[in-house]
Amino acid sequence: MDAKRERSVSRLREEIAMFEPILELLKMAPDEMGNLQIFIIEDILNSHRKIIDCVEHEQPYLASQFTNPVEILTAMDVPWYFHVAHQFMAGGTGGSPHTIEDLEAMDTMGIPSDCCTLLKLLLYYQAAGLLPIPTAYLALTEPCDGVAGMHAVFMNHPDWRTVPVFAPDPPYHSDQRAVDYYAGEMKRMVDFVQKHTGKSLDIGRLKRVVEETNKGYAMWMEYNELRRSVPTPHSYVMPMSCFYLVNDMGAGDPAKAKWYEDMVANAESRVRENRPEVPNQRIRVFWYDIQPMFFGEIVPWLEQEWGAVIAMDMVSYCPYELIDTSTEDTMFRGLAKRAFLHPPMVHQARGLADNVVHDITRIVKDYKIDCVVFPGHMGHKDMAASASIMREVCRDLNVPFLHIGMDVCDKRYTTVEEIKSKMSHFFTAMGLG
Repeated sequence: MDAKRERSVSRLREEIAMFEPILELLKMAPDEMGNLQIFIIEDILNSHRKIIDCVEHEQPYLASQFTNPVEILTAMDVPWYFHVAHQFMAGGTGGSPHTIEDLEAMDTMGIPSDCCTLLKLLLYYQAAGLLPIPTAYLALTEPCDGVAGMHAVFMNHPDWRTVPVFAPDPPYHSDQRAVDYYAGEMKRMVDFVQKHTGKSLDIGRLKRVVEETNKGYAMWMEYNELRRSVPTPHSYVMPMSCFYLVNDMGAGDPAKAKWYEDMVANAESRVRENRPEVPNQRIRVFWYDIQPMFFGEIVPWLEQEWGAVIAMDMVSYCPYELIDTSTEDTMFRGLAKRAFLHPPMVHQARGLADNVVHDITRIVKDYKIDCVVFPGHMGHKDMAASASIMREVCRDLNVPFLHIGMDVCDKRYTTVEEIKSKMSHFFTAMGLG
C-alpha cells in the first residue's frame, strides 16, 4: 500500500491499538457494565478493520454523513465510514494523543476563527490526508450554512475532486410533500451507490434490515423511558453509545438489537433494585447540545463532586419513529423522515424554534429535570439564536437555565476548569448543591 493510502488509515490503526488492550482487560474480568462495553468496542474495531481492508485491497467503500440511512448501505452490502468519527472516538475520552497538535495545525489553515470547530477539524483531517479516500461520498448540506460551506470546500480538495458525490437535497418545510420529496432523494441515493459500487439493492433485504433496526430503535425508546426513573440507572457512557450503534456499520445485525435488550434489562434491574450506577444522585441535568469531545473530563467530576447526573441529553432525545415496512414507498418515506427531520442538531437547527420549546418543555416535565444546561457550542449559531427562547421557556417552567459558552472540540476556548467553575457557581447560586 502506498504512503498516501497508509496515512489515510493511520488514525484507524492507532484507535485499534488503543482499544485492543482495553478490550482484553474487560474480557479478563467482565462485569455487567463491562459486558455491554465489550460489544461497543468490538463493533468499533470491526468497523475500522473493514475499512482498512477495503483500502488495502482496493475494494469499494463509501464515506458518509451521520444522517444518511445506514440501512440502505447495509442492505446493499457496501462498507462505509462516518467521516467525523475521528472527533468522537479516541478524542471522546480526552485520550487522543493528537488533539492539541490537530487543533494547532487546524489554526494555520486560514479558516475564520468563528467557524464551527467540528467542521474545521474535518477539513484539517482531509487536508492532512487522514481520511480514507472513498469510492464515493454521501454528503450533507443541512442544517446550517457552515455545513454547506464545508461541503463546497471538501469537494474541491485536489485529492477528493474526482470522488463522485451525492448530496441529498433537503427541502425547507417538514410537511408530507417534503417527506415525499426526500424519499425520492433516498431512491436517487440508491441509484448513485449502485452506479459507483456495482452493488444493487434487494428490497426484500432492505425490509429485513429495517425491521431489525426498528427493534433497536424500539428498545432505545424503552431505555429512554427508564432514564426517567429517579435515580437514573446509568452514568453517561452507555447512553451515549445508543446513538453510535444505530449509526454505524452492521445495521440490521440481530446482535445490535440484543445489545439494546441487554441495556434495557440492566437498567430495569437497577431501577427495580434501587442500585444506580451513580450513587447519591442529587441534581438531574438536561444537557441540551451535543456532548464535547472531552466529556470524559467533565461528567465524572459532576457525578462525584455534585451528585449531578445527565438524566437526558440532546443526542439521546430525538423524535425517531419506527418505519412502516409494508411497502417500498413506506420504507423510503420512513428512512427520509429519520434522515432529514429527526437526527440531533438537524432536528433542533432546521425549521421552527418550536422544536426547541417542545424539547425542553417535554423533557423537563417527563424527566424531573432540576436544571437545563446549554453548553452553547460556538459553532452552533442557530442554537445561539434560540438561547433567549430557551431561557424564557425554563423561566416559565421554573427550572434554572445555564448558558456556558464553549467549544465542544477545543478546550482552549473555555477550559475544563472554567466550565467546572461556571457549573459550580450555578449549582450553588440556584441552591442545587
